[in-house]
Amino acid sequence: MDILTSLQNPKIKDAHKLWERRDREKSQRFLIEGFRELSRAVGALVHIETLFVCPELFLGRHEAELIEQIALRQGNIYRCSEKVFAHLSYRDRPDGILAVARQTHLGLEALQGGDFYIVAEAIEKPGNLGTILRSADASGVQGMIVCDRCTDIHNPNVVRASVGTLFTLPVVEASSLETVAWLKKRGIAIVAATPHAQKVYTEVDLTGPVAIVVGTEQYGLSAQWMGAADLAVKIPMWGVADSLNVATATTLLLYEVVRQRKN
Repeated sequence: MDILTSLQNPKIKDAHKLWERRDREKSQRFLIEGFRELSRAVGALVHIETLFVCPELFLGRHEAELIEQIALRQGNIYRCSEKVFAHLSYRDRPDGILAVARQTHLGLEALQGGDFYIVAEAIEKPGNLGTILRSADASGVQGMIVCDRCTDIHNPNVVRASVGTLFTLPVVEASSLETVAWLKKRGIAIVAATPHAQKVYTEVDLTGPVAIVVGTEQYGLSAQWMGAADLAVKIPMWGVADSLNVATATTLLLYEVVRQRKN
């Protein structure tokens, strides 16, 4: 396998463009970096177009097996020098494996028969969106609905913060209007998280079909979601801060659903 050593190589320049949202959206491709993330993408049958590797940076012993899986499906594997791989990578400590993959977009029709959802309205920070995905996967959520998105769900930092769980559960994109109608039609209670609620989240019944709805980091949920909510809940705060980071708050709410359903 020839080693790519020039930053001017067209394949390297083309992949590096996918750091930018406009180029991801134009090409409908995105970057997946990291062994765990890429393993989960391959397991979910995400279409890998190109794989870049740098064995000098590998951290584990199973990279060769993963590379072989990808080679059997697509081919297009290139070895890079450490300098070139560092140029492609968006991590402080790259682990030597990065892919260009084809995007997938799902609508509400992809969600079938579930009774536990998370709705994220206009989340702005990719790291928060990825962390919410990770918590959703861990707590057994059956689907995540991203409404009126500000963050591109294929942002490299969403992939990274989710540790590849972007690929392990359905992630749907829809407007708030159609999502509210979809939830109401299916009898799924809309539970709005807001510091201004009267009820504490541990004091309401979350054992039935529910969708936990969280909003923007700065302003919280919109009036549309607050008006549509069947329940509004808060997380009590006893310090100086008046609210938690949205990803932290979401994790608490999701695990309260799990706790109640296990009892």
